[in-house]
Amino acid sequence: MDLILDALKFVGYSAIDVLPIAIFLFAFQIFVIGGRMPNVGPIVVGFVFVIVGLGLFLEGLEHTLFPLGRLMAQQLTDPEFLQSAKISAAAALIWRDYYWVYLFGAAVAFSTTLAEPALMAVSIKANAVSGGAIGVWGLRVAVAIGAGVGVSLGCFRIISGLPLQHFIAAGYLVVIAQTALAPKVIVPLAYDSGGVTTSTVTVPLITALGLGLAEAVPGRSPLLDGFGLVAFAALFPIISVLAYGQLAVLRQRVDHSDIEPDELQEEKDHAL
Repeated sequence: MDLILDALKFVGYSAIDVLPIAIFLFAFQIFVIGGRMPNVGPIVVGFVFVIVGLGLFLEGLEHTLFPLGRLMAQQLTDPEFLQSAKISAAAALIWRDYYWVYLFGAAVAFSTTLAEPALMAVSIKANAVSGGAIGVWGLRVAVAIGAGVGVSLGCFRIISGLPLQHFIAAGYLVVIAQTALAPKVIVPLAYDSGGVTTSTVTVPLITALGLGLAEAVPGRSPLLDGFGLVAFAALFPIISVLAYGQLAVLRQRVDHSDIEPDELQEEKDHAL
C-alpha cells in the first residue's frame, strides 16, 4: 500500500513538472504558429504516458537503484570483507586494496551504457547517415568502454581523495589533443556520446554508487566526494570514441599499405 501511495505521489510530481512544457507547446502552437494543434488526442495520451512513466521511474529509483548502489558500495568497501578476501594484510587499507570497487564500477558503467536507450538511438542514426561506415555495435562498445574506464577512475578518485578538477582538466586536455588528430567526421559524434551516455539508466546507478562509496570510505564526505562520477562517465566516452575513429583511420592506412604498388596502378587504370 505504501508503494502505491508513493508511486501516486511521484506521478503527481511528474504531472506538475510536465505541465509547464505542455502549456508552452500548446500556447506556441495556438498563438505563434496559428490554429489548433493537430492530433490532439494522441498527443494528450502521450503526455499521460510520459507522466505515468516518469512517476514510476522515479519510484523505481527511490526504492531500487539508489539503495542498490549504496548497498553494493558499502559491501565492497567493508574492511572485514577486504581482510577476509586477503586483499590487504596491513591494518590500514590503502587505495590498492579496493580493486574490487574499481572492477565493479567499470562493469556497472559498461553494462548500463550498453543498455542506454539514448545511445542505441544515436548509434542507429549514426550508422544510417554514415552509410554503414560507423557500426552500431562498434560505437556502443566504444562508448561503453569509455564509461567503464571513467567510472572506475572516478571510484579511485573518491577512495584516494584526490581533487576532482585535476582529473577533469587532464581529461579535457586529452580530448583537445585527440580532436586535432581524429578524423573530423567522428568529432561531433564523439562529443555527443558523452551526453547520451549519462541518461536515464546510467546516471541513477552511478550517482548512487558514488554517494554510497563516499559514505563507506573513512574520511570522505558524500557532498564533497560523492558527486562527480557522472562527470567521468560523460568525459571518457568522448576520449574512447575519438580513439575509435583514430584506430579506424590507422587500420585503413595499414590496409592500403599492404596493397602492392602494381595493384594500386591496376586499380587506377581500371578506374580510368
